[in-house]
Amino acid sequence: MKPFIKFEQVWCDDDITELRVTVNNGYSIFSNKVYLAATELAELHESLLSFRTHYYGGLKDIDFGAFGSEYANGAFSARLHFPKPGNLHISTMQQSEFFDFKGKEVASEAKMYLITEPTLLDNFINELKSLSTMSCKEAELVCT
Repeated sequence: MKPFIKFEQVWCDDDITELRVTVNNGYSIFSNKVYLAATELAELHESLLSFRTHYYGGLKDIDFGAFGSEYANGAFSARLHFPKPGNLHISTMQQSEFFDFKGKEVASEAKMYLITEPTLLDNFINELKSLSTMSCKEAELVCT
């Protein structure tokens, strides 16, 4: 099982995009949905264009949705870190939407850790641009 992070557009309108985020670390898979402003994917694309040149210790946080039962649907958070040239380390945290379980509101959660390379990040950035302009429905960051 090849590790990856995948963003898939479920639906969108002029204001909001519903995105399915799937993280596979090679051992486990977790998928959830998040809501984001229609401009967030384009903003992420622009920020990753700058981040990809920070090979020496660069950090980038990605946050979609919000954690907690008071927010709609789910949440996704990722920290991208270049600890040394040639390797991009990624830690992710995801939370599903909340549901009733034995009389209380709960959500499923997952933390995952992945490693990828700058070239694979470049491919993801190109796919993310297509996703943000709605010329494709998914963007996938292949990991090693």
